[in-house]
Amino acid sequence: MLLTIDVGNTRIKAAVFEQNTLVELFVLTQETVLTETKRILNTFPKIKKLVVASVGNIEKELFFTLESIVEIDFITHESKFPFTNLYCTPSTLGIDRMVLAAGAVLQFPNQNRLVIDTGTCITYDFIDENDNYLGGAISPGLRLRYETLHQQTAKLPLLTKKYPDSFIGNSTQESIHSGVINGVVLEIDGFIELYKTQYTKFIIILTGGDTDFLAMRLKNAIFANSNFLLASLNQTFQYNQND
Repeated sequence: MLLTIDVGNTRIKAAVFEQNTLVELFVLTQETVLTETKRILNTFPKIKKLVVASVGNIEKELFFTLESIVEIDFITHESKFPFTNLYCTPSTLGIDRMVLAAGAVLQFPNQNRLVIDTGTCITYDFIDENDNYLGGAISPGLRLRYETLHQQTAKLPLLTKKYPDSFIGNSTQESIHSGVINGVVLEIDGFIELYKTQYTKFIIILTGGDTDFLAMRLKNAIFANSNFLLASLNQTFQYNQND
């Protein structure tokens, strides 16, 4: 068995895998990541490996304290990936985006893939049918947009995500919901349409914390999996082991 941990900008998610089957999913915090990881390892004594990918602020040394009970592997820029990285600044490409790209290549071979991760930031990553990673885009996610409107203005309230009743907001709160939610939906559909101008066929993979919230609002057909990064982390580790 394998335990994967994704340290994101906002949340820490973990999953136990038996080969390619997700056995159980966990959401951790920075304060509890060590104690909860120990609890997971005690609950699943068959776990032999702990695989970590991090874009957050948790130091590697924290996980090294677990070396006496489990073998630890960090996915880094030096790891092997099943694609050719054509990014002009490869050292600045987030490990999360690289793992997502690897998962897309391994799960959907021999086709063009667009991975859209709807987390703290919305990231777009395109890998062509020849397994070339071409790049993509980064924009603020839903939570960041709500927070920015509140923090950078004098009177706009801080709201939590909610489907607007109409695209024409008839109050300040409804106007914010319309601007944020419809703005993100139109952005995602707009990017997809841009890719269609250059690629006649590609699979769209939607993932991240806002996957379920946004999936039904998009007009394009997508493969939606909010845990695609964790699954990709598992597959990337196996790829490194078998290469």
